[in-house]
Amino acid sequence: MKPRQQKRLKNIEAEMQFVCSSPKKMEAMICAARNLRRRWPSNGFLARTFNSSGVVLSATLFSRHSRARPFSSFASSFLGKKQFTGKHRIKAFISSRSSFSTSRESSSISSTSRSKNGLLGWYLRMLETRPLVTKGLSSSVIYTLSDVTSQLLTLKPSDSFDSIRTLRITFYGMLIMGPSQHLWFNFLSKTHPKSDMFTTFKKILAGQAIYGPCMNSIFFSYNAGLRGESRDEIFGRLKRDLFPTIRNGLMYWPVCDFLTFKFVPVHLQPLVNSSFAYVWTIYLTYVASLKKIDAN
Repeated sequence: MKPRQQKRLKNIEAEMQFVCSSPKKMEAMICAARNLRRRWPSNGFLARTFNSSGVVLSATLFSRHSRARPFSSFASSFLGKKQFTGKHRIKAFISSRSSFSTSRESSSISSTSRSKNGLLGWYLRMLETRPLVTKGLSSSVIYTLSDVTSQLLTLKPSDSFDSIRTLRITFYGMLIMGPSQHLWFNFLSKTHPKSDMFTTFKKILAGQAIYGPCMNSIFFSYNAGLRGESRDEIFGRLKRDLFPTIRNGLMYWPVCDFLTFKFVPVHLQPLVNSSFAYVWTIYLTYVASLKKIDAN
């Protein structure tokens, strides 16, 4: 190879972009691209684009050097598989760039990568790799703070702080609320992928008619059951507290749901919803701590 050609190859950056109509197929490609980066560490960064609903639209893999060969094998390995044909077909291309545009784009990518470091970057990476665990832990922290705040606001001078009650609320946020938010928001994003006003209001209506009453019922039953209340006492508590709670929720949650569904990507919606739930849970834990109903 001539020296001029060698010099030219050093100044080439390979780029491959994948566009796929199926989010599941796209996620599979992204996992494979991560493995490719581990095998060839010099092959730069993986960038992704999302739509307003948080669905991955495309993935771009950048190479810092003239290592276009791994990209070619990566494309051919996917394009040769049957499950990626038809409507899920992947479109892939490799483009060469000049040294000037390459260095400028590489520096912009490096600055973006540095900005994603720190606590926020770590949290977003955990949302990608372990979404259920991350959302459960996030919800448990918010629910713990809510119950502590509720007790500090309603605690009488003669009473003591109820750490067992806080522990119950913590495990509720971790084991029930966090995973249920993950499943619910993913379900809505698949059944109603658009983010227009009509679709947003349908999501709000579904939340107030289905998700909200179910989760309030589970919360009151869970808390009362762990306090040792009988089945009749739990039913009496639901009869007394559930409808007023749903009615008061209609004055708070529609606005929160509108902001969440309209402006927040799907993978961050449980976190935003739990943040709004901080204020709501202060009220909810107070209602749940009221005296039980006499079964007789």
